Amino acid sequence: MAHVIEAVQPHGVAYRRGIRAGDSLIAINGEPILDEIDYQALTNRQKLDVLIRRPDGTEETVRIIKAREASLGLQLADTMACRPYPCKNKCIFCFIDQMPPGMRDTLYVKDDDWRLSLMMGNYITLTNVDEKEFDRILRRKASPLYISIHATTPEVRVKMMKNPNARFIMDRLRALADAGLHFHCQIVLCPGYNDGDVLKKTLSDLSALYPAAQSAALVPVGLTKFRDGLAHVDPFTRETAKAVMDIAYDFQNRLLKEIGTRFVFPSDEMVLISGEPLPTEAEYEGYPQLENGVGLLRKFEDGLKTAAAENTLPAVPRRVRIPCGSSIAPVMRQWVDTYGPQGVQAAIQPIRNTFFGETITVTGLITGGDLIDQLKDADEDEILLCGNTLRAEGDLFLDNISLEQVRSALKPKVTVVPNTGADLFRALLGESSEFRVQSAD
Repeated sequence: MAHVIEAVQPHGVAYRRGIRAGDSLIAINGEPILDEIDYQALTNRQKLDVLIRRPDGTEETVRIIKAREASLGLQLADTMACRPYPCKNKCIFCFIDQMPPGMRDTLYVKDDDWRLSLMMGNYITLTNVDEKEFDRILRRKASPLYISIHATTPEVRVKMMKNPNARFIMDRLRALADAGLHFHCQIVLCPGYNDGDVLKKTLSDLSALYPAAQSAALVPVGLTKFRDGLAHVDPFTRETAKAVMDIAYDFQNRLLKEIGTRFVFPSDEMVLISGEPLPTEAEYEGYPQLENGVGLLRKFEDGLKTAAAENTLPAVPRRVRIPCGSSIAPVMRQWVDTYGPQGVQAAIQPIRNTFFGETITVTGLITGGDLIDQLKDADEDEILLCGNTLRAEGDLFLDNISLEQVRSALKPKVTVVPNTGADLFRALLGESSEFRVQSAD
């Protein structure tokens, strides 16, 4: 595959060797360049034989010697970009299959791409990777990867993912381990499918691969009201979540003695559903799966506690309202009562998720429409809204209602607060990050 070189860094190593804009990159050290992964891996060497195709069609091999980490200084066309590999599963718990119609197109994209797992921490299943591509994973030393396991029992994994290739997960994991690569694991738990004895076998199989397998997160299935035609899956109850937590505790206690790590980490949502206390910071062992919702609440509380202890500013008496998911609301109430600044009255309002269904209880899936409907009578001085409810650009909720629409519909000022305890404390004082940016303007 030829990749057009759009620009060359002036006086860089490639420029000095005669490579120019308009040339095309064909191969490095005899290997074709498929994408950004290949390019980064193959250029991280001292001696390079770069096969170039000139604009007139002639080809030339350019020998380059450089420092291993030094860049070639090439700007390549977008053919180098990693266009996501699509998912080929039909998982019984897939959240995208439970989306209502008419939402923005990006919310229906199903990717299952090991390259995005390596670069961004996306979870993958390895069911859409043929032997040639899997060999590329091994050759490129792609590590760490983030892999959705769900079950190591072949027939259970196939049943849950509706893909016959799902049965080969342990073969793939052993191959990664034999190649010296590391990976983190995710288990989306569906009551009656992969909990109980199936979960115990899965955790035994995965922990046996330590240190290649670095950690395993236990995440409860998320179920919306849009499940017509999909397999029946029960939501977690306090009792069934507690049973999962008991299994997790048993493995943590044993594995800490045997291999020096707890290895198994229930997600924050599983902890909340079970009613168990939040683990301590030490019990998260450096937060290996923080982006997967494992330990965010502990970091949030610790940040709020530290901010409260270090604060020397008096609070201006005022009233605020904090909308949040129903699962976190009781904990948020306790945190604000314990660490909130004196003189600030904070009302915690759990938001019923009528858009996705009331089985969805997390803050990050609150929609603009539900905020408008359930906060229409709010009369506080300010509404403090968690930034996780908005897309990365900070402008739209999941139901395509804009932040400005919400602000226009509600009487109090609406301030978006980054999802940390320290930022919430500053927002309670009236000194949020958003407030400071506006003041600087």
